[in-house]
Amino acid sequence: MAIADDFTVSTTGDIRYVGAAHGAAGAGYYTVIQFHRWLQDLADNAVASAASSDFLDITDNTPSERATDNYVTLINGFNIDQTASEHLYDGSIVQAGGDEIWDGLVVIAAEGMDLQIVQDGAVIATDFWNTIPNGETKKGLNRDVNNGISHRFLIQVRDTGADIDGRRILGQTREWGYSYSEFKVNGTARGNNVLALTYAADLNNVTVSGTVAGWTTITNTTSGYNGIDVDNNSTDEYYYSEWNRAGYTINQFYERMKYLTRTSSAETLYGLNGELFRGITHEVNLTTPRSGTFSAFEKVTWGTGATAGEGQMLAINSTTAGTKMWIQLLKGVAPSGSVLITGFGSSATATYSGTLQERTLSFPFCGVSTGSALIGAYGFGVEATDLTSADKVFDLTNTQITPPNYVTFTVTGLISGEDYILVGPADGGVLDLNQFSLQTTLSADNVTAVVIGTTIPADTPSSGTIRVEDDNGVYRRLHYSSWATSTFTIDSTDGNEDFGTVNATSGNDVFISYVDTLADATSEAFQTVKASGTRDLYIRVRDGGASPIKTYEATATLTTAPTQQTSAIRTSDM
Repeated sequence: MAIADDFTVSTTGDIRYVGAAHGAAGAGYYTVIQFHRWLQDLADNAVASAASSDFLDITDNTPSERATDNYVTLINGFNIDQTASEHLYDGSIVQAGGDEIWDGLVVIAAEGMDLQIVQDGAVIATDFWNTIPNGETKKGLNRDVNNGISHRFLIQVRDTGADIDGRRILGQTREWGYSYSEFKVNGTARGNNVLALTYAADLNNVTVSGTVAGWTTITNTTSGYNGIDVDNNSTDEYYYSEWNRAGYTINQFYERMKYLTRTSSAETLYGLNGELFRGITHEVNLTTPRSGTFSAFEKVTWGTGATAGEGQMLAINSTTAGTKMWIQLLKGVAPSGSVLITGFGSSATATYSGTLQERTLSFPFCGVSTGSALIGAYGFGVEATDLTSADKVFDLTNTQITPPNYVTFTVTGLISGEDYILVGPADGGVLDLNQFSLQTTLSADNVTAVVIGTTIPADTPSSGTIRVEDDNGVYRRLHYSSWATSTFTIDSTDGNEDFGTVNATSGNDVFISYVDTLADATSEAFQTVKASGTRDLYIRVRDGGASPIKTYEATATLTTAPTQQTSAIRTSDM
């Protein structure tokens, strides 16, 4: 079809598209210079053609002016509407004396990319630019594959005399199975504005999305500012999240993060729809005056007029006396000068002052998967024991933190509520009862510490159970909540802490019972840090209950592999 068949001009100057709809056969698309040339061609006609509904001829005012081939202004009341704009590309259309502007976008990306445009803090719902043209199989209007262009179209950036969010737009792609990327324009210019995006198959994102939708046990246990001792040095680093991997692999975890923030996501992160969530864009310094109590995360606003902005606060280092706040900028400009920042829900306030730190984003927001490890994004936190030494995370000071080598040893094949399982140290193929010797006599009730005569091994779990031989030869089970050097800190979980009547004399046996419990599942496990070497383990499983078995005894070797397991053999004793 020709442009004359697809557009009409009314006697009042309304220029409207009347051709086929997007995706239908015959839908027409024209450059702004073609549009201008057509109007001028009508305007030099002797008499307007009522038959074609083009009421424009030599007796009418001039309809358009050309600044360049990519910059056309409609004048003298001539105008287009949104539908007409969707069938034009390769430049800008200005009308209503500059009160309405559509600017051109040229998207540099691989053919077929699904593109979202974020404008004024929201994803534009009608993504006409992603239409599949009639007779073709891939998305993208007006693409130029030979020149690497996936889309060309116009977008309205000024309406009724006001720029829409300062003519700022963000282009992004979050299509399942492909790389995520974004490109921002901080104020479009007349003509064409380029969005350069990456669109390639993500080899670490190959699981069917419907399967990933079911991985709901992967959760953010702590939203907002929180400390995690990822490197196991007894000092917390601080992050804006604490995700629980819930037993899934680190790459499955990565896929779940992509799923939460994919195109058309229905998920919510920190009060934002997942499709809008990007992570921390700015670190903001705070000072007095301040008042009230901020929420752990909430929308915040600041400034007026040209200095106004809105963001989602993802963390603050103190809800009542914060000196730093971390936000995702949503619209307007980032804080500048000395401006009051107000919590939208809490109404708390604090003053921005100092130097603003813009932070680099990752796509997706969690960071990058190598397939077997996570290279985390700025401030993105994961539970310490869900990471391995191959993973890397970056705290809110942007310091790279390397986790130690956590290993998990699991005994499977158990019957919940019947099997009692003991995993201890092995020596010569038997249970090593005298792994350590008691350094100081236990003679009081409710003991809170057990001191051994040597340094506690570095591969001892951070909390768990030990067995201490009392003077009657009974190996009492004691729970410890922590350990340091040669001392186990004992809690009162068991009720075996009273040594006032029967002491445990210095020199008595002590050993770590790595697993020491009645099974409450079909498997039991312990986790610890294993940087090097091996440790011999002894496993004993007994069941004298409803389905009795002969005692199962075996040995195993704890190595530095992240996951290890053995299965109990159940030989009936009926």
